Amino acid sequence: MEYRYWEWACFTAQQAAEKAVKGLLMARGHDVWGPAITPMIRALPDAAPGLMEKAQLLDAHCIPPRYPNGFPQGKPADYYNQAKAEEAVRAAEDIIRFCQDHLPEPR
Repeated sequence: MEYRYWEWACFTAQQAAEKAVKGLLMARGHDVWGPAITPMIRALPDAAPGLMEKAQLLDAHCIPPRYPNGFPQGKPADYYNQAKAEEAVRAAEDIIRFCQDHLPEPR
């Protein structure tokens, strides 16, 4: 199988969803810190069903793919594949879509 940077796809999917949720929370007047999406989703009383599971899935891709010693053995690329990357991208797309649909109207 040709190497395709699947770990980078997973990490950037997490980053995109993180920024979208932070943007939504900040637009609603929340002060938001840290990279974890899961607690941010908990702060959304109108979070769609299934968003928490998608946030948890993405949060697992926040740290390990970025560091050469993120896993007990081998490099991060050894632990990622196309299926994981596609799952992460779909989860991020769902979270981003939710955030876009729930942004307050501009003033």
